[in-house]
Amino acid sequence: MPDTHEVLNQVPPLVDYDVADDAALLDGLRREGGGWAEDEVHELGRLAGSAQGQEWGRQANENPPKLHTHDRYGHRIDEVEFHPAWHELMQVAVGHGLHAAPWRDDRPGAHVARAAKLLVWNQAEAGHICPISMTYSAVPALRYNPELAAVYEPLLASREYDFGLRVPSTKRGLIAGMSMTEKQGGSDVRANTTTATPNGDGSYVLTGHKWFTSAPMSDVFLTLAQAPGGLSCFLLPRVLPDGTRNRIFLQRLKDKLGNKSNASSEIEYDGAVGWLVGEEGRGVPTIIEMVNNTRLDCVLGSTSLMRQAVVQATHHAAHRRAFGANLVDQPAMANVLADLVVESEAATVVALRLAGATADPEQAAFRRLALAVTKYWVCKRGAAHTAEALECLGGNGYVEDSGMPRLYREAPLLSIWEGSGNVAALDALRAMAKQPETVDAFFGEVELAAGANARLDDAAARLRKELSDPEELQFRARRLVEMMALVLQGSLLVRHAPAAVSDAFCASRLGGDWGIAFGTLPSTVDTKAIVERARQNPKS
Repeated sequence: MPDTHEVLNQVPPLVDYDVADDAALLDGLRREGGGWAEDEVHELGRLAGSAQGQEWGRQANENPPKLHTHDRYGHRIDEVEFHPAWHELMQVAVGHGLHAAPWRDDRPGAHVARAAKLLVWNQAEAGHICPISMTYSAVPALRYNPELAAVYEPLLASREYDFGLRVPSTKRGLIAGMSMTEKQGGSDVRANTTTATPNGDGSYVLTGHKWFTSAPMSDVFLTLAQAPGGLSCFLLPRVLPDGTRNRIFLQRLKDKLGNKSNASSEIEYDGAVGWLVGEEGRGVPTIIEMVNNTRLDCVLGSTSLMRQAVVQATHHAAHRRAFGANLVDQPAMANVLADLVVESEAATVVALRLAGATADPEQAAFRRLALAVTKYWVCKRGAAHTAEALECLGGNGYVEDSGMPRLYREAPLLSIWEGSGNVAALDALRAMAKQPETVDAFFGEVELAAGANARLDDAAARLRKELSDPEELQFRARRLVEMMALVLQGSLLVRHAPAAVSDAFCASRLGGDWGIAFGTLPSTVDTKAIVERARQNPKS
């Protein structure tokens, strides 16, 4: 080739590395009781970082699902066709128990192990985690009807991925979806107009239009509808016990900003048959059992995207030269990278702490408030974090081949899904007002780090003062919840992270020694030590 075509100063591909080689993740896995799963987490990490795992993710996103409403003869079939790569990703996720398997596992730390595996495997491809999350989250809600749970829970927890529309009880494993919001209400689910009429045999007939149905190819759905006793929760199978298709009609797939590999749809219930889950009129409290766990997965998803963004940015900076030195050694870039790593580690430590509190009645009060607070903040930070990491790659990061645009488009979803920013912030206020014990539990966690960092102590004191002011709480909701999230993250980092990371977090996020943009950490921060924690080392 002529000399003009010699390729210089380009970054080698980041491939064939272990995504689970993440100190913050592994420390949290062991600390929260899931250390027994470390070998499997590394197994998933190597697959996620392999050429094969990365290729599955690319193919699934470049070949999004297709809706087929009718067959060639005009019969309604309402099927969604996926690229084979999607099924490979789903097979791995189900086979490793990222779905409902922890609910059938009595080992301590089962939910933590599942969270760590999700943090790792989500970095290969985020879209397919939606039905995995729905399946995980359906089980606690389904238990409000023990008879239904006895039939469906073992199949939802099965580690066999069995795609295709057949009678659920005849399959080796099931996937669950959720159909809650409607076009006139959105997050205001009590405005739902879908009706549910009793049949007299224990079943109901549902009629209505659902604006956003997650994972429409699923075997069963939890949905809300207005029964005679008020808004209620129902289980609807795609295929009825007699083998006929339930009257659930897929109207269209949503053309989304990101999350392209995953199917999201509008559906019509035109006389669809469902069974009551919980009591009539108690639909929202029932389905909230599902929502609370999908909110945890929003936190895990954002955390996973942040980690992948940091890994890509630090890898690029370590190999790219500019102005006579590698980018990672340039002070301005080192500040940006260290700031991104601190944000990523703060998200990781709180995500795993929340996973550790899952299914533990003694920690329910802490989890109730801390999850709402964290869902607001970590998911809100995800989009800004990913954008800054993309910029670390310059123009190369803006090109699809880098993979960064896919991360960037995915990031806003986690803040919108299961309650956008205002919904999450107001939910935190609601928890504090209706369950005052959640506030005590929250500060009980924070106080475990009391005296270890003066900035953290000052921030906790300011937070208590802010919470004691009853004026204009809704107007101040975001400010209050942001402060709560930062104090919680700071307390966890002070207790569990290296001093370089916790000191940087407390000085910047809690002490105010920080600008508005990433990359404005104080000069006292040990950027080299922080950035080195995030570096990955491929085998090749």
